[in-house]
Amino acid sequence: MDPPPLLRRATAEAFAAFALVFAGCGAIIADARYEGALGVVGVALVFGLVIMAMVYAIGHLSGAHMNPAVTIAFTLARHFPLRDALAYIPAQLLGATAAAGLLYAAWTDKPAQLGATVPTVGNGQALLYELVLTALLMFVIMAVATDTRAVGASAALAIGGVIGLDALFGGPVTGASMNPARSFGPALVAGEWSDFWVYAIAPPVGAIVGALLYQFVRAGPEGPEPVRESLTSAGRRLP
Repeated sequence: MDPPPLLRRATAEAFAAFALVFAGCGAIIADARYEGALGVVGVALVFGLVIMAMVYAIGHLSGAHMNPAVTIAFTLARHFPLRDALAYIPAQLLGATAAAGLLYAAWTDKPAQLGATVPTVGNGQALLYELVLTALLMFVIMAVATDTRAVGASAALAIGGVIGLDALFGGPVTGASMNPARSFGPALVAGEWSDFWVYAIAPPVGAIVGALLYQFVRAGPEGPEPVRESLTSAGRRLP
């Protein structure tokens, strides 16, 4: 079955990015407002669960990128058409910004800067963390979304799991963004641009590293197997 038209897939991406920011940053706001009611573990769990839910919900429609870094990496790895990427990335940014705007409407005093990502370490350390966190994420995405040898039904669990894992140990350091759209929306609405360049540069570079690394390790003695499914089509394997 052919995928939905590009406009519908881009709309699905916008909604998924909206859900990611509204739930994840909403958890950060709730934790700040209610004296650590969620904690690092609770916030990480929210991010992992919303990603898992969105992969199940729209994986068969758009591929559930939700992340410009993922879209860029798949495009450069020739698993995703440039034309579609040019629609996906603005949609992801728009969805994330809309969610941050709605959070601002609910919390006009901007607690926790609406979940904006600001490093608690130096720029060099933050850059390294975001790069590695995103490389881990992209490596797992490549495994479950493009390799026909992987178990497709576990894609949502694996991707949500690695998001939660990264957030557990990376959240206190950089906010564990791994996603320029996730950082852009709250930064724009809250006016918090401190070290934003880290979140604009490190995730795309990390995603490219993760994608290339997986392509290298999956190659057999005669070279890599032909990829039969792109991220867009991989979601159809989900129940």
